[in-house]
Parts: sequence; structure tokens; C-alpha cells
Amino acid sequence: MTQKFLSGALETKVGKVPLVSSSLTRDDVTGAWRARWGIGRMTYSIDPGLYALGNPGGSSPVLVTANYKLTFDRLRQALTGGDFWILVLDTKGINVWCAAGKGTFGTEELVERIEKSGLARLVDHRELILPQLGAPGVAAHLVKQLSGFRVVYGPVRGEDIKPFLAAGKKATGEMRRKNFPLTERFALIPIELVAGGKALFFLFLALVLLGGFLGGQAFWPNVLRHAPPAGSALGLSLFMGAVLVPVLLPWLPGRAFSAKGLSVSIFGLVVFLAGFGQEARTAGDLFTILGLALLIPAIAAFLAMNFTGASTYTSLSGVKREMRFALPLEIGGGFLGVVLWLGGFFVS
Repeated sequence: MTQKFLSGALETKVGKVPLVSSSLTRDDVTGAWRARWGIGRMTYSIDPGLYALGNPGGSSPVLVTANYKLTFDRLRQALTGGDFWILVLDTKGINVWCAAGKGTFGTEELVERIEKSGLARLVDHRELILPQLGAPGVAAHLVKQLSGFRVVYGPVRGEDIKPFLAAGKKATGEMRRKNFPLTERFALIPIELVAGGKALFFLFLALVLLGGFLGGQAFWPNVLRHAPPAGSALGLSLFMGAVLVPVLLPWLPGRAFSAKGLSVSIFGLVVFLAGFGQEARTAGDLFTILGLALLIPAIAAFLAMNFTGASTYTSLSGVKREMRFALPLEIGGGFLGVVLWLGGFFVS
């Protein structure tokens, strides 16, 4: 397929190698913005294979990365003024860390990509620099055994690669440490807002339509009555789980992300009850308000679990364990909330 970000091709002994620049174009920036908002995210990838940056030769470093374009762009952006070979693995459009966990940033794919690219004929050395976060998916000794290339694990962040190389491929403690500052956590919010917002919009429509048909008045007066509290409850749950959780993540109590979502949802409950609690004049109204109130912690806790990748202490086994105990509670809380809300139409 056509890759607009290419700046040309480098003639080599194995043929033409696509040439890239360390400068991002307007299309690159726009594409990144769209991916952050979930627009075309699952297809935001580049062709796997070998790329050249600058004017690399036989002694130039070989960096290995994923074919998720955001990852590739961050890497090349950090390599301004240098000459590098960039070997891109087919990770199905997934970033390095997640792909290593899934096995697509792995030993077999790396060895195969070395062979297909003709890398051994292009470089005099036999050394590959892999991102540290790709280590869980790669068996370095097998790569050496099968391809003849030695694996060196570089720093966590792309911007540290040049200092890492300048120091003789020695990483400082800071280069080996992965932190998630507010800016990085904030960058995760848009895609979660879009994904969560889509699902909650359909739930909102269902609640409003049911309220319109089941209410004691005509359809449209019923809709106008039930839309504000339903929309407020679902909007607050989305804001609590998809915005406040990542923003306040280091300071929220507990290690389980569902617990973090539950704790922050208390604020949403207070706001919701302050706004609509006074409308509960009958038993039916009370059921309706309590039902919607129950949805807030259930949904916020569920949405919070999407941010397990935004921490340095989660693991695959830990996530699975949390899902086993948290998901039934979240589903049960949501189901009970809907039942109470429906019950409000049949209780006087």
C-alpha cells in the first residue's frame, strides 16, 4: 500500500530500502490525532520490513520496533540528525509493550523479519537494539542462535536512544524506568471517551425510549422527564471512569483499578444525588433515582479497568484475577440498577 510518510528510497545491495525522515508531516500529526480519538485506530499501522533514516551504512545501528504508526513516528522523531536502520516487526498495529505480551513482538517474527530484509548483507555488525518493553516477547538467546544477531535492550523511551548510544550502549537507571506522568495518562483519555461514550449513548437511548413508553404521561413529556437524570448519570459515570481515573490514578486508593473507579465514583454519586435527589417525591421516583445512582459506580469501575496498561505494577495474571472478582460485581450492580429503575414505573 502507499505510505505517504516515506521520503524516498535508499539504493542498497539488497535493493531499494524505504527512506524516512525524522520530521513529521501534517498528515502524520493529523493521523496521530485521529488514532488518539479512535478514528481508524485499528488500521493505523505501517508495512513491516526494513527502513532507512538518514544515510545508514554497514556500521549504522539497527533499531527494532513495532508497526503501530504512533510508535514508529515517536521513534523516528527521536533520531534527528542520525543514520539508522529501523527494522519494523508485524505486530498487527499494536504498540511494543502490548505486542510483546500478545506474542506478536516476538522471537519468531524478529528472526523471520531479519531474514526477509536481507539485513545480514547490509550491516557489518551483528547487533540489534530492541526497546526494553519488548523484552517479555523475545528470547534473546534464540535470536542469536537462529539469526546470528545479538540482542541489546535499549532504553524505555525513544528520546533516550541517542544518549544511550553515545554512552556506549549503557543505560542509566532513569532510562530503564517507565513512568506514566499526567501528560501520558491524559493522552489515553480521548479513545476511552469515544469507546465508552458510544456504548453509553445506546444505553441512554434505551432508557429514554423505555421511559417514554412506560411513564405515566404522553410519550414526549415522559422522554423530557427521564432524559436529564439518565443522561446525567451516564455522563457522570463516563467522566468518572474515563477521565478522573487516569488523571488521579497515582492518588486513588487501592491497587485494583475497579476499586479506583469505585472510589472516584463517590464524587459522581454526590453530584447526581444533589442534582436529582430532591425529585424523588414518591416511592416510584425513589426507585428510579436509586437505580440510576447504582449505574454510576458500576460503569465507572468497569471503565477504570481499561487503564490497566497505564501503570507499572499490573500484570496479565493480576488483570485476569481482578476481572474474575470485579466483573461479576460490576455486571450485578448495573443489572440491579436497571431493575430498580424499571421498578420505579410499577411502584406508586
